[in-house]
Amino acid sequence: MALLLEVNGKNPAFGVGCWLAPNSTVVGDVIMGDNCTVWFNAVVRGDVNEIRIGNDTNIQDGAVIHCTYKKAGTYIGNQVSIAHNAVVHGCTIHDRVLIGMGAIVMDGAVVHSGAVIAAGAVVLANTIVEANTIYAGVPAKKVKDTGAEMDEAILRTAKNYPMYARWYTV
Repeated sequence: MALLLEVNGKNPAFGVGCWLAPNSTVVGDVIMGDNCTVWFNAVVRGDVNEIRIGNDTNIQDGAVIHCTYKKAGTYIGNQVSIAHNAVVHGCTIHDRVLIGMGAIVMDGAVVHSGAVIAAGAVVLANTIVEANTIYAGVPAKKVKDTGAEMDEAILRTAKNYPMYARWYTV
């Protein structure tokens, strides 16, 4: 069973149809929408500020979602995929975004809808990532615009994760 902890009188809250891997951790001031999944060894740590997550969002294996004390909460929209070992910290991620494997998104950054943060990219503090673009590198920079094909891939990934979760609950 996932580790769920109260911190300073605040407990995580979950919408309908969420699935948490047995060794995932969700603590404190975390509110998650419907059909979200938190995978193996992922940590969603709302101990020092709030974390809000929309519907149909997946937080994959080893990812860390955190925030900054008295400074920056973390806000993640709908149909977002946060890939394996990514770090999302004190930032805002809008709807239909893919954060690639091992990517880091720092405090105050804003990732607009339809964007892709490439695997291994580092989005520095206060960076504004344009909608429907791919950002890559260290530090992350815009490499190109995306199109309908990428948007479909982002949505397909978000849709698949609740299906994968059902494999573990049957």
